[in-house]
Amino acid sequence: MTDTVVIALPRFLRDARRIAEFLDGDMLEYRTGIFAEVFPKARRIVALMSMGIVVRGIAPLIRDKWTDPAVVVVTPDFSYAVPLLGGHHGANELAKELAGLGLVPVISTATEATGLDSVEAIAGRAGCDIVNRDSTRAVNAGILDGTTKIYSVPGPGIVIAGSDVSLLVHKGDYVVGIGCRKGVMAGEITEAVGAALAEAGIAQKDVQLFATTAKKCGEIGLIKGIASIPANLIFLDDDTINAQTTTTPSKAKKIGLVGVAEPCALAVGKHRELVMKKKVFGKVTIAISR
Repeated sequence: MTDTVVIALPRFLRDARRIAEFLDGDMLEYRTGIFAEVFPKARRIVALMSMGIVVRGIAPLIRDKWTDPAVVVVTPDFSYAVPLLGGHHGANELAKELAGLGLVPVISTATEATGLDSVEAIAGRAGCDIVNRDSTRAVNAGILDGTTKIYSVPGPGIVIAGSDVSLLVHKGDYVVGIGCRKGVMAGEITEAVGAALAEAGIAQKDVQLFATTAKKCGEIGLIKGIASIPANLIFLDDDTINAQTTTTPSKAKKIGLVGVAEPCALAVGKHRELVMKKKVFGKVTIAISR
């Protein structure tokens, strides 16, 4: 199965085939349970049927706008393409793409409907992911109000941002949580990172960023080590770290934290799941999430 799937009622299969060929996707005939089968696998779903059928089919499956597929409903008269789920996460773009077949995209997200970009659209064009996803509501509201500003910060550097500031970094599937002893050297950091990634079978290019506690913002060896890779390093506040659930005991309780490597990796991981529990490499502790 490709990442784009077109689902249609039997009477609309001819038009569905046109859409599938246009999008270079797969076509499936609608049947009970089809959305449950496709939802975890597809990145984009086009449904050629009434919107009510689609709503009832996907409602129990919706979990997270950052991981759910984009869903667009094409009306049975083959006139309109309506983003139903994930407007800022691919559905708006998919509806606009279907305009190539003569369909009229019906956009309802506030920013795009008024001719403005969302922060998600900006990130997509820049080939970036948004680290602090909870910020997007405030940032998009600011875009509508004309108060959101965009800054480009060339590295190496440190950015301290509020909860209503979206941080964009290059795309990647993994987050490395990292802790270290006081006075660690840059070379010890890079050596530990290399060993951990090799053990996990993860390429450096697939790492989105490194995360640690704000208590380490003055640890020069850590900062220089990550900068030499080069990679993005963010510092998380105590509340963000302590909001994570970890099962591995940590000495970080002495400094008021549930941990460092594991909760930092979990806090900004896309799926909030560990692929490597914390492991000690000399003076460095590393955990990896996806």
